[in-house]
Amino acid sequence: ITVPAYFNDAQRQATKDAGRIAGLEVLRLVNEPTAASLAYGLDKRHQGLIAVYDLGGGTFDISILRLKEGLFEVQATNGDTHLGGDDIDNLLLEKALHEIRGRLGIDLRAEPERVQNLRQALIAAKHELSHAEKACVRFAVDHKQYVLEFARPEFESWIGPIVERTVEPCKLALKDAGVKAEEIDAVVLVGGSTRLPLVRRRVEELFGRKPHCELNPEEVVALGAAVQANILESGVGDMLLLDVTPLSLGIETLGGGVAKIIPRNSTIPASASEIFTTSVDNQTGVDIHVVQGERELVNDCRSLARFTLKVPAQPAGMPRVEVKFLIDANGILNVTARDLRSSQQQSIEVKPSYGLTDEEVERMILESFEYAEADLQQAQLIAARNEAETVLRATDRALSQEQAQQLSAQEQQSIEAAAAGLRAALPGQDYKLIRERIEQLNQVTHHLAELIMDSAVQAVLKGRRADEVNL
Repeated sequence: ITVPAYFNDAQRQATKDAGRIAGLEVLRLVNEPTAASLAYGLDKRHQGLIAVYDLGGGTFDISILRLKEGLFEVQATNGDTHLGGDDIDNLLLEKALHEIRGRLGIDLRAEPERVQNLRQALIAAKHELSHAEKACVRFAVDHKQYVLEFARPEFESWIGPIVERTVEPCKLALKDAGVKAEEIDAVVLVGGSTRLPLVRRRVEELFGRKPHCELNPEEVVALGAAVQANILESGVGDMLLLDVTPLSLGIETLGGGVAKIIPRNSTIPASASEIFTTSVDNQTGVDIHVVQGERELVNDCRSLARFTLKVPAQPAGMPRVEVKFLIDANGILNVTARDLRSSQQQSIEVKPSYGLTDEEVERMILESFEYAEADLQQAQLIAARNEAETVLRATDRALSQEQAQQLSAQEQQSIEAAAAGLRAALPGQDYKLIRERIEQLNQVTHHLAELIMDSAVQAVLKGRRADEVNL
């Protein structure tokens, strides 16, 4: 089954479930651009970069694929979820409705059925201009005849701005993939709107080569799906299809931050892990909150799942919890949390009951650019506060030990004053000030740290001969 490149975990799982409900055995979900490349037999190449330009009725997608020794890998995807052939149809319809009102004095906007009939006539004229130089629309309106004649150059001047809107997503996809347009070895056209000569010329200008358009652009994805199904069922062929994640995946961290474990545009299947610890003494459970998105704060990301891993009670910072993310070939996410000391483990397969629309995916990516500076400042503030709280807990613990009795009254006062200054800075929004106060506290606690370290070393060496000590 083919799915749009922008589909997230929930949408892929929902597609898989729908196939099972329909009585189908879902062998693999394949991104549409990957399927289109298969339909043109581009897998027969030894290596190369492929751009798949998909302009349909309502959406536009561009994907950059890399082929190397039978390995298909989606390098990057981009697009516009509000751009397609419908925009061209609406443009023609508005022009026609305006002319009918001006020429004939009749406003058809309040008559949906007649407006739809006019739209169909205009769409037929658009199709005609894909292979003819002129088109004519004749439409009867209250015993009057509305006639609209236009040549292809005039039509292309109207739709030029719409076609031009596809260029920027193409450039962004190339940038994400780290390649230049001239490095692209083949371009594949998908979607009925790519039949327009203007679209084909603009794509050729952008990538510097004539695009593949020999197959029906409305059927090319289905043909590619059939090719892949044959490979899976018969074992013929040795290619491997790899797609990418549309949005970053991670977990919530202390203070409401996000630790991204699998970044956006990572190739799938994918596996990655990070080590985390506790922030409170004698904590018996670690909450794992799985999120999806590009922002730095958990409140700005989408919640996917939550579960709790039981851990033995230990001082803060002692437990070592490994969180592993695994995305299978169908893009389904499995999250496992394991305490490395006790080997206790908890897993979950992310199957949210609803998925993101293409518009929401696009909005989340755009917001990550728009709020990048503010998000970075918030992330730095959270990190500084977390570090400050750790340092303050360590300082309080050190002051309660007997070695602190060896400090002079002035040293104790300096430490207490520095700790108070750090606590006063914590509620503020100035992360630089918090870091300055952390450094001040670190400097005045050097002697205390040395006393504690010396005492620990003496305890280890007590009663041992010199030749027993391995330096």
